Amino acid sequence: MTKSRKLSLPPYEGRIADAYAGPEFLSLLAEPRKLLEASGAEVLLEGRNRVVAMKTAAGSGGSADIVIKEFRLQGINKLKSLVLPSKVAKAWRGARSLQEAGFDTPAPIAFLEKRKGGFVGQGYFVAERVFGGREIRRLFIESSGETLPPLLAALAETLFRLHEKGILHRDLSDGNVLVKEAAGAFRFIFLDTNRVRSRGHIGPAARAKNLIRLGVPPALRPFFLERYAAAGHRPLMKTFVFWYALNKSVFSGWIKFKKALRLKNLARWLKIQ
Repeated sequence: MTKSRKLSLPPYEGRIADAYAGPEFLSLLAEPRKLLEASGAEVLLEGRNRVVAMKTAAGSGGSADIVIKEFRLQGINKLKSLVLPSKVAKAWRGARSLQEAGFDTPAPIAFLEKRKGGFVGQGYFVAERVFGGREIRRLFIESSGETLPPLLAALAETLFRLHEKGILHRDLSDGNVLVKEAAGAFRFIFLDTNRVRSRGHIGPAARAKNLIRLGVPPALRPFFLERYAAAGHRPLMKTFVFWYALNKSVFSGWIKFKKALRLKNLARWLKIQ
């Protein structure tokens, strides 16, 4: 894993990968807000957080394709930053944890956070851009009955290994998994790493619950769970299937309820999210 060092660009503090710690790149990071608005920057997401991609200098006369995610912390997340790592620091730690365990994620370059009164209200996470990957949600929709089982088998095996390493991606949704395919083999790239946690052990209940955000087609869910169990050379336990189904039902109901009442918009208006 790439070595990193402390980063200090007042009023920002954070960490940066050694390979990017040259003066030219550091000068770009000194004003991250301007970097987000630079000409040629491609806006990938505009909402609660802003995500921008661009090509920029990377030292030694080279260049790099990078993605910058601006975190606008407010409400409970801002309050928690007084005593806990901020969401931007967690994004850095989560990406590094995945890399260290041998899983794919956009290589983390740097993170910066600005504290005021002990609270983090603004932060930036910078990573290398990944090209050629497709969101797994598109493959769930577009793949045929013949091509989807191999994808699900590979995904189940990867997630089993992830859990065996004690890593829990607590936002394991279709939009946070990219897929690259070559010669019939699938490679999975995990995004949105601020909710990645490293644990010593993940029990069966937590494992089953962690899989429910993925939009596996209903008809293939038994196959997916069977392949997950087979990755550990274990039989698929009925309790595992029951816990998965129960949590999947509750989660699906909660999503429908939130959409009906527009709770996400209300939370943002109240600045509690």
